[in-house]
Amino acid sequence: MLALPNLLASRRGRLGAFFALYITEGIPLGFAATAVATQLRRMGVGPAEIGGFVASFYLPWAFKWAAGPLVDVFRSARFGHRRGWILVTQIMMVATILLTMGVKLPEQLGLFTAILLVHNSFAAVQDVAIDSLAVGALHEDERGIANGLMFAGASLGQAIGGAGVLFVYDWVGFQGSVALVALAIMTVTATIVLPLKETALDQLASAAGGLRAAGAEMRRFAVESFRSFVGTRGAFSGLMFSLLPAGASALGLALQSNLAVEVGMNDDGVALLQTWSSVLSGTCMVLGGWLSDKLGRRRMLALYITGMSLPVIYLMLALKQHGYDMPREPGSAPIPELVRALWISSLGYAVFQGLMYGTRSAIMMDVTNPAVAATQFTAYMAMANLAIAISATWQGIAVEAWGYQATLIVDACVGPLACLLLPAMARKADGFTEASADGRARLIATVLGVLCLAWLPYWMLRDAFGKAQPILGGTFYTLVFIASALFLLAGGQLLGAAAGVWRRPIPWLAALLFAMYARRFFPDLQAPWTTAAANALILIVPLVAGVVLLALSRRTWRALHEAAEAQEAQT
Repeated sequence: MLALPNLLASRRGRLGAFFALYITEGIPLGFAATAVATQLRRMGVGPAEIGGFVASFYLPWAFKWAAGPLVDVFRSARFGHRRGWILVTQIMMVATILLTMGVKLPEQLGLFTAILLVHNSFAAVQDVAIDSLAVGALHEDERGIANGLMFAGASLGQAIGGAGVLFVYDWVGFQGSVALVALAIMTVTATIVLPLKETALDQLASAAGGLRAAGAEMRRFAVESFRSFVGTRGAFSGLMFSLLPAGASALGLALQSNLAVEVGMNDDGVALLQTWSSVLSGTCMVLGGWLSDKLGRRRMLALYITGMSLPVIYLMLALKQHGYDMPREPGSAPIPELVRALWISSLGYAVFQGLMYGTRSAIMMDVTNPAVAATQFTAYMAMANLAIAISATWQGIAVEAWGYQATLIVDACVGPLACLLLPAMARKADGFTEASADGRARLIATVLGVLCLAWLPYWMLRDAFGKAQPILGGTFYTLVFIASALFLLAGGQLLGAAAGVWRRPIPWLAALLFAMYARRFFPDLQAPWTTAAANALILIVPLVAGVVLLALSRRTWRALHEAAEAQEAQT
């Protein structure tokens, strides 16, 4: 039997291996965001519900940082450290995707979403293991081209899971398409993952020691991440940059496939559009990284992000010219002019989005502290995925509330805002903790505290916001509550005893803030509550969080001062 080579042993092999591994990350995303979203729209499911479905797919990627300590601590002597994790997660990805074959759509969309949420949780853990393997395996002069190739692989994976499935959907049906997705993942497992050999193995941790070590690693993660995020102007700007959409995003999410169905494109047409979009995007991912190395990352990234708005504006103008605004029932007669406009705008968008992807990752590496590179960079990428999930949610709501034209113009205007942060995102060569880090920590606490307190008047006057209520109260405040919870967890660990009386309640308060996200899953929470207890809870949690955050904003963040002083002493 012919033995497959260990691809980590050569430069070409390493680049090819990580390209292929990222294909398995893109396949399920393409399957959900394009193939399934297209079929759901044909079944009459509305844009808002589809937007929520796609958003739930990205949520595990927003919290993948939590898997980092587990991947670092638990190792297998037999299968390898990262290779073992990749192998297990890919097997579980196949198992969970196959479970969807027994789900009936659209009646069981909730169950289908839940299964795919678990599936993507394994995919997100796999991503952590792949990135960890890449940090150790890639040589320094390979990382730029490797990042471009990895994102190109993810783009190809999305084409396989989206366009590939749509091309054969009429022949194999839903169950057959699920089987094809599982087969594609298994092919990479058999040909790439199984032959891999890592260069070194750490000692296998015992289960008990591993759990304790994982807990300690999680606490260390919180402290080091917090210190790194606020330590320099560039890192702090990177934090804000990650939480904003990196350019207009409407043509990269479910809005595009929804509109394609409505203007009369069949499955083959949608598949062909995504295929060409993926080819262009993947090619430009590699090109964009190369150009940014030659001409300057910040300058080129600003150009790419700004360019992403141009196709969105073009599509908005085309819709306006033909009087197309509010969603229409699928099955209407094709509108050739809008089909052509969707092709032009989608392909143009694919070019600029591809140019942006690799360059964005490179600039996040520039502001990352090498001492905690895996931790900080993973967190940046996780927050970027949270921004995608939020974009998918608000755009689905906005299409039904405002129509396609308003949604597209808002998306085109919001996308380039991230460029305002680029001048501050320069690589810092003389350390990663500045004396002003304390002020940044207090600024974040103040802003989040004020926003939490502002929830009270918003909630009591929410009916006055009309159609904007789901976007403000749902999407925006979801981000505020999650950011506040993460700040409290990490900041509480960093402050330690300096947090005073708030030290013990902080973890519980953070858990309650995370639980505030659950309000979107219960319709009663969006209407006036019928019980005084429930109404009090949704007011008390943000109130207490606001008070605690403002109290922390008045603390002296001594650990940041000590880090800055130690750094000055070394230089």
